[in-house]
Amino acid sequence: MSKVIVVIPARFGSTRLPGKPLADLGGKPVIQHTYERAALARGLSDVIVATDDQRILDAVGAFGGRAMMTRADHANGSERVAEVVTSIDADVVVNVQGDEPFIDPGMLDEAIEPLLKDPQLVMSTLSREITDTSILNTPSIVKVVSDLSGYALYFSRSVIPYGRYPEFCHWQEHVGLYAYRRDFLLEFVKWPPTPLEQAESLEQLRVLEHGYRIRVVETTRGEDVPCIDTPEDLERARRYLQMRSQGAA
Repeated sequence: MSKVIVVIPARFGSTRLPGKPLADLGGKPVIQHTYERAALARGLSDVIVATDDQRILDAVGAFGGRAMMTRADHANGSERVAEVVTSIDADVVVNVQGDEPFIDPGMLDEAIEPLLKDPQLVMSTLSREITDTSILNTPSIVKVVSDLSGYALYFSRSVIPYGRYPEFCHWQEHVGLYAYRRDFLLEFVKWPPTPLEQAESLEQLRVLEHGYRIRVVETTRGEDVPCIDTPEDLERARRYLQMRSQGAA
C-alpha cells in the first residue's frame, strides 16, 4: 500500500489578494474549505498545510487541521511542499493549491490513481476539455497537448495545437493539480529553471525538459467551480457558496 499525503501550500502575501487563505468564506477561512474538501479524497494518510505565516498556522490549528511552517523565500508552491515532505514519510505527494475552496475530491483521486497503478511513473496532473474557444488566446489559461497514451507533450500559454484544421483539435486546459513521487519531487525542486520553463513561466516544463514523463488525466469534474486569485474572485466564490447552500436546503 502506498502512503499518500496532500500538502496545501498557503502563503499570506498574495500580490492580488493579501491574506487570501484567511479570507472569510461563509463563516470559514478559505484555507479551511480547501483543507476539508481535499481531506475527502480516498486513501489519504495525511493532509498538511504548508505556510510561511503564523496567522495561517494558528487558523489551521483552530479548526483542527495540521499545518507546518516553512521558509518565506520559496519561489513557488512546489518548493514549499518539498520542504514539508523532506521530514515526512510518504510515497505519493499531492500538491493542492490553497485557493481552491470548492475542489472536487474526486479530482485528487484521478490524479493519484496513475501513480498507484504504475510504479515507474513519477508525476501526474489533470486537464479539462476547452469547449469555449474564446479563451484559447488567454495566456492565463494554460493549454496542454498529450500523446496517444496520455503523456504530456507540451504545456503552453499559447494556443496548442494551432487550429489549421480545427476539426482535428481537441483543446485541453491544464488543471494545476499535481501528484508526485515524493523522491522525485525532492529531486525536481533542486534543478535550476530551464529555458522553456522560463520562457512560458510554467515550472512543469522543467520536468519535460529533463526527459521525464507527466501523465495527464482528462477530468470532467470541477468545471465552473471558482478558485480565488482576486477580490472579485472572492466575491464570486461567496455568491457560489450561497447559491450552493440554497440549492441544498
